[in-house]
Amino acid sequence: MLSSKSHFPPLPLPECISENSVCCAANGLTFHILEAGYTADREKPLLLLLHGFPELAFSWRKVMPSLAQAGYYVVAVDQRGYGRTTGWDNSVFSKTNLPQFTLTNLVRDMVVLVNALGYGKVHCVIGHDIGAVSSSMCALVRPDMFESVVMMSHPFKEHAVLPFNTAHEELPASQPVQDIQKELRDLPEPRKHYMWYNSTAAAALHWSVPPQGLHAFLRGYIHLKSADWKGNNPHPLKAWEASELAVMPHYYIMPLHCSMPEVVAALMEDEDPDKTTVWMPEGDLDVYVQEWNRTGFQGALNWYRSQTDPAQMKDLYLFAGKKIEVPAIFISGEKDWGNYQQPGALESYPQSCLKFRGVKFIEGAGHWPQQEQPEKVVEEILSFLKTL
Repeated sequence: MLSSKSHFPPLPLPECISENSVCCAANGLTFHILEAGYTADREKPLLLLLHGFPELAFSWRKVMPSLAQAGYYVVAVDQRGYGRTTGWDNSVFSKTNLPQFTLTNLVRDMVVLVNALGYGKVHCVIGHDIGAVSSSMCALVRPDMFESVVMMSHPFKEHAVLPFNTAHEELPASQPVQDIQKELRDLPEPRKHYMWYNSTAAAALHWSVPPQGLHAFLRGYIHLKSADWKGNNPHPLKAWEASELAVMPHYYIMPLHCSMPEVVAALMEDEDPDKTTVWMPEGDLDVYVQEWNRTGFQGALNWYRSQTDPAQMKDLYLFAGKKIEVPAIFISGEKDWGNYQQPGALESYPQSCLKFRGVKFIEGAGHWPQQEQPEKVVEEILSFLKTL
């Protein structure tokens, strides 16, 4: 059921973008969506936009009008755990039903939503940051439904293969499992990985009530991951090893005993936070502040908990050895360390995506390309869509 009624205050959106709520009994969620280019006869191809962390469907506001004007029905959704989508388990850390946030369940959410919209196929699923993880999973799992994929700021990495040809072999000695967290702790300057930090019981409290206030914290976090921070000079890393990962800025590989707000405060000491107001004005940042103040961060952080918990990742054995079979492209800011945070992932294209159409780096953008340089992002997306 589609309804425009909402008890939330309206978001500051371009006139051509409307807000709606989509009630889905199949998964118990009421999705909050932004849409542009809707027509009742559904003759326009559907583009589905999936946001990253700590973002919302609102992060696509700058690119949706141009994509709709190009002839598409464009839908951006607050994903499970985020924003104005409701019905997900919002329990505290210790009581969370974590299987709700597995990658396979997140794909199911999108399949349910697409059906509720009255579509059988998505012309292209476009994901940014952790939304690129869910978009690539959509393309991997349901290539019949998700006909192409754009991944932004987080390249697809093939899932580990299963032990092969062992049925008639003597069982080999068990190999030690790499513990990257221990390796990082053992560095001369002890560090920790942000994904594992975000998976801790304390992280949601740190994110929700930072000492500098949520507005200053989010402004700083956004600034540090953008092209406006001169400390971002990303380059490929040789291996998934502590010494290599430690090259990345502290907002990725954090000092061991620091919270994320402390990391941001330290890195912002000599920075001008107003630089990012050029593309993230105060009114837009206020949307994020208001929404996160209302929901807290635990729902969103459950995505990290699921992806750092081996027990929650066993579903992915279903897709061992599988490649993305639909047309695919990777678009990212040239100043984004996210391109290299999983060593080898970017370099694995096109082997991991059989119909890969290339890597496109956006000049003048860091981790938030669709907000820092929306016109260039639209140009690259439309150029890709024309090849389909």
